[in-house]
Amino acid sequence: MNETRTPRVAEVTRATSESRVKVRVNLDGTGQANIHTTVPFYDHMLTALARHSLIDLDIAASGDTDIDVHHTVEDTAIVLGQALREALGDKAGISRFGDACVPLDEALAHAVVDLAGRPYVVCEGEPEGQQYHLIGGHFTGSLTYHVFESLALNAGICLHLRLLAGRDPHHIVEAQFKALARALKVAVEYDSRVVGVPSTKGTL
Repeated sequence: MNETRTPRVAEVTRATSESRVKVRVNLDGTGQANIHTTVPFYDHMLTALARHSLIDLDIAASGDTDIDVHHTVEDTAIVLGQALREALGDKAGISRFGDACVPLDEALAHAVVDLAGRPYVVCEGEPEGQQYHLIGGHFTGSLTYHVFESLALNAGICLHLRLLAGRDPHHIVEAQFKALARALKVAVEYDSRVVGVPSTKGTL
């Protein structure tokens, strides 16, 4: 079916005393990424999120990383979530649900998303001590949950993410991000069989 659809693009900027973040998303992209958060490992993860979701991401962020990277990392996820929510619009014609299982060597992560506008986050299965590992010199494992929580709550996403296997801290986080990416790819896609909003309530 060929029909003209409104471009699902959004740009959101947020500035506080702790960080400055600008995010642009294109849900109908090809996975292009232009990411600069001043946190190299986080850039790597967000690039993977773009590449495997096929959502184009332009992100520029800076903040008080001389104190800690926490503010910049979390605030970037907040703005990314807000941009995703804006780009989704009324969600008419989308698949709404998506899930994916993604391996990375010994790590295996499963992500399930519902774009219903009822935010909820469940992240389970990480090995004991994962939250304390320093990855890439700046990114601690505990930040992973903060990213997923901030993104999901601001995007209106119900997210269940379970680590089914994994030992290496880097592999664990990367598998989680890629699983989320693949689940989002499915959920935001248009389904030609869906008429209007995919909900019995008539709205999401």
